[in-house]
Amino acid sequence: MTSATELDLTIPGISCASCAGRVTRALTALPGVSDLNVNPVTKRAHLRLDGATLPQVQDALEQAGYPAQLTTTRLTIDGMSCASCSGRITRALTVRPDVAQAQVNLATHRAEVTHAPGLSPEALAQAITHLGYPAKVAVPDCLAAPPPDQAPDLRRAFLTALALTLPVFLVEMGGHAIPGFHHWLHGLVPTQALWLAQMVLTLAVLAGPGRRFFTAGIPALRRGAPEMNSLVALGAGTAFLFSTVVTLAPGLVPASSRQVWFEAAAVIMTLILMGRWLEARAKGQAGAAIRALIALAPDTATALRDGRPVKLPVADLRDGDLLLLAPGERVALDGVVTDGSGPVDESMLTGEPVPASKAPGDKVTGGTVNGSAALTYRVTATGSDTVLSRIVALVEQAQAARLPVQALVDRVTLIFVPVVMALAALTFVLWLIWGPGLAHAVVASVSVLIIACPCAMGLAVPVSIMVGSGRGAQLGVLFRRGDALQKLAGARVVAFDKTGTLTQGRPRVTAIWTDGIGRDDALRFTAAAEARSEHPLAAAILAEAEGMDLPAARSVTATAGRGLTASVEGQDLLIGNRAALEAGGVPPAPALLAQADDAARQGATPVHLAVDGRHVATFALADPERPEAAPTVADLHRLGLETAMLSGDLLATTQAVGARIGIDRIKAGLTSEDKLTAIHGMGKGSVFVGDGINDAPALAAAETGIAIGTGTDIAIESADAVLMSGNPQGVVRAIRLSRAVMRNIRQNLFWAFAYNAALIPVAMGVLVPFGGPQLSPMLGAAAMALSSVFVVGNALRLRSAA
Repeated sequence: MTSATELDLTIPGISCASCAGRVTRALTALPGVSDLNVNPVTKRAHLRLDGATLPQVQDALEQAGYPAQLTTTRLTIDGMSCASCSGRITRALTVRPDVAQAQVNLATHRAEVTHAPGLSPEALAQAITHLGYPAKVAVPDCLAAPPPDQAPDLRRAFLTALALTLPVFLVEMGGHAIPGFHHWLHGLVPTQALWLAQMVLTLAVLAGPGRRFFTAGIPALRRGAPEMNSLVALGAGTAFLFSTVVTLAPGLVPASSRQVWFEAAAVIMTLILMGRWLEARAKGQAGAAIRALIALAPDTATALRDGRPVKLPVADLRDGDLLLLAPGERVALDGVVTDGSGPVDESMLTGEPVPASKAPGDKVTGGTVNGSAALTYRVTATGSDTVLSRIVALVEQAQAARLPVQALVDRVTLIFVPVVMALAALTFVLWLIWGPGLAHAVVASVSVLIIACPCAMGLAVPVSIMVGSGRGAQLGVLFRRGDALQKLAGARVVAFDKTGTLTQGRPRVTAIWTDGIGRDDALRFTAAAEARSEHPLAAAILAEAEGMDLPAARSVTATAGRGLTASVEGQDLLIGNRAALEAGGVPPAPALLAQADDAARQGATPVHLAVDGRHVATFALADPERPEAAPTVADLHRLGLETAMLSGDLLATTQAVGARIGIDRIKAGLTSEDKLTAIHGMGKGSVFVGDGINDAPALAAAETGIAIGTGTDIAIESADAVLMSGNPQGVVRAIRLSRAVMRNIRQNLFWAFAYNAALIPVAMGVLVPFGGPQLSPMLGAAAMALSSVFVVGNALRLRSAA
């Protein structure tokens, strides 16, 4: 790479020459930036980096208020076996001045790189391939199959190694289990012949199923970048070579050290292959959520062509196609019902067990299951635009995320393998000087190489994220950003928007009181006048009057903040609040006014009707709380969290709703800016839950923003997590899951670090002078293999979390 890098960046926020000037000043002040040219017309900046980096450039632009538009590339990577591998790839990418950020995930074998638009994805893949880890650009289709399952191949390798190792193991270790076996065998077959047979079988293990460790580990050693495969290759290879010298050229080894360790080399390979197989099986189970989601999409669907049903591949369908949906059939693509009505099971997408009722005009989502009725629907989204595709993309994005806690692991694994190799060398020297002989020194150093396990460290965080994110998808909780899993676990206060989040978002008529007029007439007159209004309360009155024969309304005039006047069947109507009655000179009826005041105290909105100057009816309209709202708040309190409600509605209404569902703190009459200020005042551990456009700033400002999936796209894009259903109980699920994931990660990290901290010294022999044991290479290989399996197995417990 040259010392200087040319960058061309798009800066969407530039709208005038003044903006371009501010961008110029921000970048000119950055050391290492030269040849700067900012064009306000094309909204592009050309610059030369000579010492500066893209992250520094982006930080300077963000502080100036003009962030650059960067490109994100996803890559699939082969050959990663431990945290050292993923750490090395991360460092190779982030040292490039044209890369802003790189996340490499050991569990999913994927990388997500944010970089300058001028850097091609193929160049990134090539750079990783040059490190010895074959990489390619990920398939853009969200529903592409996940990486192939390595478990079958590793199972075959393990079974082959086991068959070849078993005779070697029995020859050397059979005497420990069967008294007299050793003397009988050596009386039957000369020792040299037994050694030669063991050498051939062990060579077959190392060159056959164990070859993968050498083909990956030795080139890494040559590059000066050793990793887990290097440790295995060195350990098993050293044991084999030493034994081979003893077998073929015994004169080169002192008589006291003429022992062979073929069984150690063979057993090491077999046990580690077993560990890799079990690990691959477990990782395959960890990715089951993604595969289950992908499997929801059917391959074919029945479309109407010229009025006749035709079975077609889903890939051939387009927006606007009419599809027939038989009872029990899975919905192929997102659409809108045009004919028929019945229940649809959406549990795999929303986590809600109760089927949703569908009728003409209602949306259906690809992957859901039709109930007992035949439906016809029109396709509204295909390919990567479908809800299912977006869910898969979000889950994959969360699974590939790098949590802040990962930084600790990265710092350790940066030096772990070189330190282990240095400790193995030190062990060899010390045992050679003070030990019983060369053979013992070799065995001790091999034990140190084999016992070390950066695999467990590397898998501790990402495999928990992988399983936890998949479990969240099953529960209808999508983490758009992986770090939300960590932040949500530290939540202290959960603030809710009211309308559409804790309430149903659709006002309805809860009561009608009349004085001198029939209830149906009052409703009919009012609905006739409100039919010309676009006010949300008008929709509630019209819904209540559904099925009535409404007369025509004339001379409809609306007054902002009060109500409207109209003429219906020759009578003059005034509809509105108390201020509208007073402005119209209509004396309020005491009984109706008392009912209205009582309804207002309960959080309802009173609407009065006057006919020909006489107050004859009062309607109470309210936005009912969701049935799950109160249980959600109670569950949050049981989790030790404080709750708040931030609403733009009237104080009396908000207080009434808050009191009924048990909210701790209530703020009403808030604008978007007021909500933002309230969120900032909550400090660390703030969570905001909302669904509207006006909630987007608060969702972005909160430490963790949770959007209701039935809300607006703007709110969802601003959030860290999304609840696929409108059920606020998903907030409780998300927090419980987040806490479970972080608890699981802490357990994994403790095991990974404690394992190495405890067993590497034992393998070195520090307990031997005190009469303690020293681990053999075989026991070291078993412990190393099981440590990775333990970490992955522990993470799999998250599949039943929350």
